[in-house]
Amino acid sequence: MENLENLENRVEREEYGDEQIQVLEGLEAVRKRPGMYIGTTSIRGLHHLVYEIVDNSIDEAMAGHCDRIEVTLNKDGSVSIQDNGRGVPAGINAKTGTPTLEVVFTVLHAGGKFGGGGYKISGGLHGVGASVVNALSEWLEVENCHDGKMYTERFEKGNIARPFACVGDAPEGRHGLFVRFKPDATIFEEVEFEYDTLLTRLREQTFLNAGIRIVFRDERGDEIKEEDLCHEGGIKQFVEYINSNKHANMIHNDIIYMKAEKGDITAEVSMQYNDTYTETIVTFANNMSTIDGGTHEIGFKNALTKVTNSYARKLGFLKDSDSNLKSEDAREGLTAVVSVKLPDAQFESQTKAKLGNSEIRTIVDNIVSEKLSEFYEENPDIAKAIIEKACEASRVREAARKARELARRKGVFGGSALPIKLADCQDRRTEYTELYLVEGDSAGGSAKDGRDSRFQAILPLRGKVLNVEKSSRDKVYGNESLIPIIQALGCGIGEEFNSEKLRYGKIIIMADADVDGSHIQVLLLTFFFRHMRQLIEDGHIYLAKPPLYKITKGKTMKYAYSDEERDQIFEELGGGQAERYKGLGEMDKEQLWETTMDPTTRTLIKVEIKDAMKCDEIFSLLMGDKVEPRREFIEKNAKFVKNLDI
Repeated sequence: MENLENLENRVEREEYGDEQIQVLEGLEAVRKRPGMYIGTTSIRGLHHLVYEIVDNSIDEAMAGHCDRIEVTLNKDGSVSIQDNGRGVPAGINAKTGTPTLEVVFTVLHAGGKFGGGGYKISGGLHGVGASVVNALSEWLEVENCHDGKMYTERFEKGNIARPFACVGDAPEGRHGLFVRFKPDATIFEEVEFEYDTLLTRLREQTFLNAGIRIVFRDERGDEIKEEDLCHEGGIKQFVEYINSNKHANMIHNDIIYMKAEKGDITAEVSMQYNDTYTETIVTFANNMSTIDGGTHEIGFKNALTKVTNSYARKLGFLKDSDSNLKSEDAREGLTAVVSVKLPDAQFESQTKAKLGNSEIRTIVDNIVSEKLSEFYEENPDIAKAIIEKACEASRVREAARKARELARRKGVFGGSALPIKLADCQDRRTEYTELYLVEGDSAGGSAKDGRDSRFQAILPLRGKVLNVEKSSRDKVYGNESLIPIIQALGCGIGEEFNSEKLRYGKIIIMADADVDGSHIQVLLLTFFFRHMRQLIEDGHIYLAKPPLYKITKGKTMKYAYSDEERDQIFEELGGGQAERYKGLGEMDKEQLWETTMDPTTRTLIKVEIKDAMKCDEIFSLLMGDKVEPRREFIEKNAKFVKNLDI
């Protein structure tokens, strides 16, 4: 007699037949698996829809047929993109027998970017942009002005709602494409566009394409916001803009600019050094931000290191017996933009995070080697200042190496040594474990007593940690306030960093809900961003959110995490008496567990990097040496602070 397990397996095999194989037609596949096409359905994916349509207009501009793009956020939640390009050809597509405009918005991998002379250079390589936007929109409308006529069509959730039609002559002088769409709220986690996020991306495009004008409007509020973006100076102005936001001193005022062309390939590099300890290198391929770098970035770094060492020896900073400067020495304090434009760009994914074309590495290496050497020959004072900066970075790196070795002997970098004050957890599986970095011994004591010791570890902090934004690497590695954190995490720092050795899956910063607590949070986030950024990128860093109030009425007790929530609870209870918590140390272990540590009731804020360049700017502003820009920022933004303890 067949046993139960074999019977279940046989039934399962019988149920898996031809009828279980689904074929998704047209844009149905996009709606079924949107993450495959735009990466995510979070706010990042929402913005990606706008980028796809704008990128098509940028491609038209790179082809020499468009110099103005208008992007408008409308009151009804939709967004409009209009360009003054050629528009889409208005005929019937020979292969599909349907209007070409309709093909562009309903057929995946369709467009003028696969050869045939439509576009030599294109960021929208895969040809899925417009059709994916259409598929993921509640509705999308197109007005296409081509050869003096206007053609329209409307789609709803990717399906034709109003057929393709010529509605007559185009308004006088109008040509190009107008697209208006409203994202589908059943697909995206949120459908409200962030003005600043879109502004950053659009501003980038005007830097990368000198002379193109993008007008960006936000008509959703009571007052219309508008930015007229155009940068004739291109990526030279881009570097100038980035460094102006660093609030640092420049090593040299003249921005170094290099450009070379080889066939249909163009490579541009712009760079300038400041007196900070950090580098900012942003790279682009066909106007796409390649956040994971690629061959163009490798070529740039190799050439920069070669030229720096060559001139360090030529100017006598390095003797024959001295070792070469490291690549990181040559890049300390550097701000650089590397932009390449090429046909047949090879990206790793639809989101185009990394460039793979091998020939680009050689081209960028050659241009930087040649042009930077020429610049140094013609500007010996600037060359000297830059080489001095690199040599100082080398000396600091050597001091940091010695500090790391000393720290390693103390057990900071790996090993079995753990901080004396660490109350570790029992579990060793990182997918379950949590490390609370707690402000103060008092709160640390309550957290130790109230935690679930199976998976929660507690490390009380020794006051405010070092501001690493103002500190060289050797100071960081030897700092007494940071060593316990590095020891507890176990993954090392700097060159020693190894994410596989991380001892906890969640690192939770738990500080008082006041000004000092916020300062401690920012100091720790600055440390993680500058020296362990991968922990943030991999989703390991969190902020605990302790309550602001304990509200009691009779035997009822509730917690409020904002003034608004406090008022709402008052209304529900018909009054009460609210106790304002001034610090975590005021809570006993039961209260701390219930409000801030119990996974079933607590609120954690996951720290994410949406815009690395913007993060770099904010950390430089808030934590850097210059006081005046920070004062201006505080004065400008103080009105947005709801709760302030003085």
